[in-house]
Amino acid sequence: MDKFIIQGGKNLRGTVSISGAKNASLALMPATLLASGKYELANTPDLRDVTTMSKLLQTMGVTIERNNHTLHINTFRVNKFEAPYEHVKKMRASIYALGPLVTRYGKAKVSMPGGCAWGPRPVNLHLEALKKLGANIELDRGYIIARAKRLKAARIVFSTSSVGATGNTLMAAVLAKGTTRIENAAIEPEIANLVEMLAAMGAKIDGIGTTTLEVEGVDALHPANVSTIPDRIEAGTILVAGALCNGKIRAENCNPEHLSALIAKLKDAGMKLNIGSSFIELHAPKEIFPVDVTTAPYPGFPTDMQAQWIALMSIAKGSSTVTDTIYFDRFKHVPELIRLGANIDLNENVAVVKGVKKLIGAKVMSTDLRASAALILAGLRAEGETEVLRVYHLDRGYEAIEKKLQKLGANIKRVSGEEF
Repeated sequence: MDKFIIQGGKNLRGTVSISGAKNASLALMPATLLASGKYELANTPDLRDVTTMSKLLQTMGVTIERNNHTLHINTFRVNKFEAPYEHVKKMRASIYALGPLVTRYGKAKVSMPGGCAWGPRPVNLHLEALKKLGANIELDRGYIIARAKRLKAARIVFSTSSVGATGNTLMAAVLAKGTTRIENAAIEPEIANLVEMLAAMGAKIDGIGTTTLEVEGVDALHPANVSTIPDRIEAGTILVAGALCNGKIRAENCNPEHLSALIAKLKDAGMKLNIGSSFIELHAPKEIFPVDVTTAPYPGFPTDMQAQWIALMSIAKGSSTVTDTIYFDRFKHVPELIRLGANIDLNENVAVVKGVKKLIGAKVMSTDLRASAALILAGLRAEGETEVLRVYHLDRGYEAIEKKLQKLGANIKRVSGEEF
């Protein structure tokens, strides 16, 4: 397993380009199962999760080639309708194969999903929606087996907003007979990106950007080319790195509209920001003000930035409270941040962060994707050397993050398992 070695205390300066969004790519790729043909997905990030999704689709007969950041996908020869445990165990987003397979081919066998080590994220919303659309669902030895001659439209009301369930239901409904109404739908930019692709393929969807979507099923779709939106979480992580490290940085190829909640909190924390149509410039102050955050579905403060925000608040001048209302147990980074000298009290889903004057380098272990990011950010600020172990989590969702940080002046290097 690789690790990062960080010599902290370096000020960050410069410009980095933000990669395509992981969570958007993982929905766009299985959407190609909805119609036979050739697709081009531009601005696709080079990530472990994208590689896992590629291997998963290839087991079904899909051919995929990468040319820089464009995926060339051919779905002419899909001949298998199973997502095996071998690949699904690595990534929860593999569940996205379920909707397209059952609506297009009338059958699907998908292993129960895996992924990050933290927290239960059940698939019941996905399954209940497919049942309402007429799919027969069985659970057999860790596999979801779905069958349907043709799905039929239904009214689906999600009890909680779910990006994954909204995406899966959309992909299932586009070929269902009749008009499906999806209420309490997620409105995250990644869903809008998926809707953009489905519409380009010939789907009929109304209510884009709202919590109520109406999908008029069509008999067939056709291939389309689409560009993946910028990764708002990567952009946010880079901005927080600049905030932590007395930064004067510029994040390019991002969409500031997707970061409105974070931008507001950064301003409250004392950051000076210059915002354009596709870039954000950040100038960090000498002192960081404490700012409370509570995570919420988009356009609220993203749960995927909670860990990074705690890292920033750990050196703020005062006390702040970070509450996660999305995933109550997503705080496994807290004990590791404490190893670096942070003062954090955790009570269920509420972290009280009392800012300290300095963090001190130490050996820490990441447990999931965003926890990894938080530990790296804290290590960039800490005095001395920090080792971050298990960085394979990070490679699932950040494309060459160490190279981007190096470009900003960070002293961070990757060391392969063979070297230690």
